[in-house]
Amino acid sequence: MSGHFSALLALPDDARPRIPVTVLTGFLGSGKTSLLNRLLALPDLEGTAIIVNEFGATGIDQALVSFASEDTVLLANGCLCCSVRGDLVGALQRLAQRAEGAPRRVLIETSGLADPGPILRSFLGEPTVRARYALAGVACTVDALLGEATLRGYPEAQRQLAVADLVLLTKTDLLAGAPPPADLLDAIRSLNGQAPLAREPVGHVQRLQQLMCTEPQALEAGAQAPAYRPALPGQEAGESGGQGVHRGGISSFVLEREQPLPTAAFGEWMDMVMALRGDDLLRVKGIVHLLESPQQPLAIHGAQHLFAPPQRLPAWPGEDRRTRIVFITRGLDAQALDETLSVLVRRHGRRAMPAGAAPSISQKTGDRP
Repeated sequence: MSGHFSALLALPDDARPRIPVTVLTGFLGSGKTSLLNRLLALPDLEGTAIIVNEFGATGIDQALVSFASEDTVLLANGCLCCSVRGDLVGALQRLAQRAEGAPRRVLIETSGLADPGPILRSFLGEPTVRARYALAGVACTVDALLGEATLRGYPEAQRQLAVADLVLLTKTDLLAGAPPPADLLDAIRSLNGQAPLAREPVGHVQRLQQLMCTEPQALEAGAQAPAYRPALPGQEAGESGGQGVHRGGISSFVLEREQPLPTAAFGEWMDMVMALRGDDLLRVKGIVHLLESPQQPLAIHGAQHLFAPPQRLPAWPGEDRRTRIVFITRGLDAQALDETLSVLVRRHGRRAMPAGAAPSISQKTGDRP
C-alpha cells in the first residue's frame, strides 16, 4: 500500500490560485511588532490581512488591545487585522469566507515563544485551509544584541530560525557602529545557512514585503535555489558548503540530483523518510525533476508527517534543472538520505529494464547520478 506522499503524487493537479501567507516569527523582544508597525505604514498593502497569533498583543495599535478571538478591524491603510487565541485555522477560514471578499494576502505574526511548526502544519493538514491558502514564506527576526544567548538557551528560538526563508537581524543600530558579533553570525549560519540574512534594518520592511508578494509555488519550488545551499561558518549564504553544522540537534542540507528521478522511486523514498523520521522533518521544500515529466518540475513542501499536494509547475523557474530539496531536520544524516535515494533509483531502474537488456555502467557500478 502506498504511503502518504505517494498518495499525494497520485492526486490530480490543482491549479486553483491560493492566497499567499507569510509567517513573521522571532523570539520575545526581537522586534517583530516594531517591524510590523513599519510595514503597516506602507500605503500599498490594501487587501492584506494581519493575524496576531497571540491574545492581548498590544504593539500594533492601541485599538487592538481589547481584541476578542473573532474580532477583525479595518486599518487606515486598508489592511484587516485580527487577534486569535490559537484557533488559527478558524481565523483563516473566516477570512476566506468574508462577504466583502477574501484578502489578497495574509501575514501572521506569531507569539515570541511560539514554535512555528504547528502554524506551518495548518497549511498542510487542514484541507479547508490548504484549498484556499499557500505558504509564501517565513521571516524570522533575530536580536543583534541578545540573539546568540537566546539561540543558545531557547529551543523555540532555534526552531524559529531554522525554518525561516528570510532572516532579519534587528537592533544593529545599538551596536555603536560595531559589526554584528561573530558568534551570533556563526550561530545563525549553523542553524540556517541557506536563508538570506538581511543585516540592515533600514531595508527590512522592503525585504518582508518582497517575501509577502512571492508566488507561493516559486518559493516552495526553491526558485532561489542558489541561496539554499547551506553555508558553513565563515561563508555567506550561497557560497559552496556541505551539510549545515548541527546546533541543538538541528541541521540543514540540500539534496541534489543532476539526472531526473523516476516518479515511483521518488515517491517510495519520500514515503520511507516520512514513515521512519517524519517527526524530525522540521521543514522540507524543493523542486524535483521527474523522469516522466521533464518539462514540468514538481514543487514539494512539507513539515513532519504532513505534505501539501505536490504542484507541477508549468515550466522551470530558470536554467538550472537539477532536483534540489532543502531539508531542515533534527538529527537526520544527509549522506544516509542521499544513499537511500540512490538505492531506490537503481532498484527502480532494474525493475523497469526490458528482459535481456544489459545494465548501464552506472547501474552495474552503483554510481550515483
